[in-house]
Amino acid sequence: MMRNLFLVFLFFPLAINSATIIYTSSFIDVIEGKEVEKSSIIINKETITSIEPGYIPIGDNDTLIDLRGFTVMPGLMDMHVHFGGEYLSKAERPEKVERETEAILATAHAALTLKAGFTTVRQVGDSGFVSISLRDAIAAGHVIGPRIFTSGKSIATTGGHADPTNGKSIDDYDFPSPEQGVINGPYEAYAAVRQRYKDGADGIKLTVTGGVLSVAKSGDNPQFTEEEVSAVVSAANDYGMWVAVHAHGSEGMKRAVIAGVDSVEHGTFMTEEVMDLMIDRGTYYVPTISAGEFVAEKSKIDNFFPDIVRPKAATVGPQIGATFGKAFNKGVKIAFGTDVGVQAHGTNWEEFVYMVKYGMDPMSALQSATVETAKLLDEFDNIGSISAGKIADIIAISGNPITNINNMENVVFVMKDGQIFFNEIN
Repeated sequence: MMRNLFLVFLFFPLAINSATIIYTSSFIDVIEGKEVEKSSIIINKETITSIEPGYIPIGDNDTLIDLRGFTVMPGLMDMHVHFGGEYLSKAERPEKVERETEAILATAHAALTLKAGFTTVRQVGDSGFVSISLRDAIAAGHVIGPRIFTSGKSIATTGGHADPTNGKSIDDYDFPSPEQGVINGPYEAYAAVRQRYKDGADGIKLTVTGGVLSVAKSGDNPQFTEEEVSAVVSAANDYGMWVAVHAHGSEGMKRAVIAGVDSVEHGTFMTEEVMDLMIDRGTYYVPTISAGEFVAEKSKIDNFFPDIVRPKAATVGPQIGATFGKAFNKGVKIAFGTDVGVQAHGTNWEEFVYMVKYGMDPMSALQSATVETAKLLDEFDNIGSISAGKIADIIAISGNPITNINNMENVVFVMKDGQIFFNEIN
């Protein structure tokens, strides 16, 4: 009997290993901050197994992807997106947008973003379940898009930025609950965080100051007490969730950074005191300069924004770039983020151009969208560089962004999880 089993084993056809091999004339090593010439990147399924100098022989069962003549780099990451909508002028804005419409639009936005070279994003705020559902659909292979980390519905205080009842008649709404993302006091903060955990969110988004596009007068006043934001961070830590805070005014930022949040978004009126606190605590800054530039430009157009929004857009928008330059020069950790959904999806690359315009060198800008974003997500062991053992998220650019950052628009190849999603080379 044992002899028969042995014979069966001997004659059973063995699986033949095959690999995908990428030839590069130049790839960007974002960890070392340098370009590496003439390499072969070997991929097995979704994982980079090794990187060899020169061009290795291709086996009979291997697949060759020839990216010579292009600049190869890791898949990019955007830490501040809003799939499901784009800001429209007053004349173009619909009376209402159903959640079903938002979800359908989100799938299109996800595909545009992946095609632009962004293989991972962090969605910080939507109507509740759009990004959570989209994340799961993409992971299951039903929809094309980047890997998503999401906060679900943002958490606000009554009347604050992200209170969904702002601008409505008191007869047209019921007072929103912590479960719906509006809190008042530390006790309700725990209820809101626990609901986000129950919903399946990966992290928490707080609006600790006023916002530019909310239908409310102030764009920068503090809107969470120290006790409230500390309660949110404490609850989030209990559940292993990150905390990102929308913040334009310095006092709201200060309270949030002291409480221990992971990142400050926008940071428009950030002071040197806040910068020093962020450096001391390792807090990331996600600048969203392109959104600021967008709203500043649109504020010049009559009737583009509601009257209560227009002066905020005109004031806040132009300041973000200057703040970014100061923060970068001072040494604040910076992670790439755009706020697309304010401006059009698929234009994420423009943030690189603004970062360089306001003082960041091109290599640091690329690192902010790869190494630093992966660290912010606590995913650097898996993504963020072209390295052996990491997931094969790889893109190719026509032209060299180190010599001309505008070339970041020219994405011609996108691989995520070892699968090719876009290839305009052949």
